[in-house]
Amino acid sequence: MLAFPESAFFNRVIPKVKFYEHLPKTSKLRRLFIDQINEVRWRYKIAPSTVNVAPGKNAVELQVFEVRLKSSRFDPDVLRQIDKAISYYILFLLAFEGKYQAWIGYKEFSARKKDECKIGNYYHTDWLTEEELPLKLEGLDVDAVYENFVRQVAGDALRCRNGESLKDSVERDLQRQKIQRMIAALNAKMRREKQFNKQVKLNEELKKLKLELDILNAGVT
Repeated sequence: MLAFPESAFFNRVIPKVKFYEHLPKTSKLRRLFIDQINEVRWRYKIAPSTVNVAPGKNAVELQVFEVRLKSSRFDPDVLRQIDKAISYYILFLLAFEGKYQAWIGYKEFSARKKDECKIGNYYHTDWLTEEELPLKLEGLDVDAVYENFVRQVAGDALRCRNGESLKDSVERDLQRQKIQRMIAALNAKMRREKQFNKQVKLNEELKKLKLELDILNAGVT
């Protein structure tokens, strides 16, 4: 078991239909729930009523859901649908054949309506045993617990600069991913290019992008 307080342990099954009952029967997403998921189990509830944390500004609870899969094949759009349906933070534990992946999405709540949120990039661990999952319940309020979970799951991708907010870390990671894709595309283009002068020009562009990447990564602790 995860080293979370016993008072936070729920272990209740949530019917899959609760997450897709309003989708049309022809929906691809509805089919994904049916084909890929055996069961959704509500493992833990992290809230002032269950553990020693204060409510957060953005959300007063964080749920931990175990998603038991029918195979290791999985479409993250399923998690996005669950996240949209629940106006709290959610940490997902994907389970298959005794191994787990922790998944968590970067979730921003609307300043105007607390039940509205925007779900950004998802981060996840490798397949691990439950004991190997890098998850520790840390933080004085629910927002802090959530932010620490995101950083724990993301690992090096969201390694923090001094004083950097989670939002800034996520934006920096997205920019890094964009530059890495551009570098990969330029490398492929250089391999195909036969003309020397064009190769030189592409190489100059490549050096600039690599410098941008180095600057972006500088100062990460």
